[in-house]
Amino acid sequence: MSFDRHLAEIAREYPHWTIWRSDAGRWWATRHHPLSAAQREAGCAMTIDADDPDGLREQLRDQERRARLPGATDAPDP
Repeated sequence: MSFDRHLAEIAREYPHWTIWRSDAGRWWATRHHPLSAAQREAGCAMTIDADDPDGLREQLRDQERRARLPGATDAPDP
């Protein structure tokens, strides 16, 4: 699968994230909205990276799971 197709698919799967690939070949994702203190305590990150598209999807699934943990669904800090 092409690089552009991977980017488009991951972006479609995770619309609350900006997805890109660096010049060094690493795959990155950054959230569109700030994290609350509770989300940070639950291990949520604003930006994540991986070696390849599958690794990034795995990281994104983990981040989505962490964001749904009890107490992590509070509104972001002002």
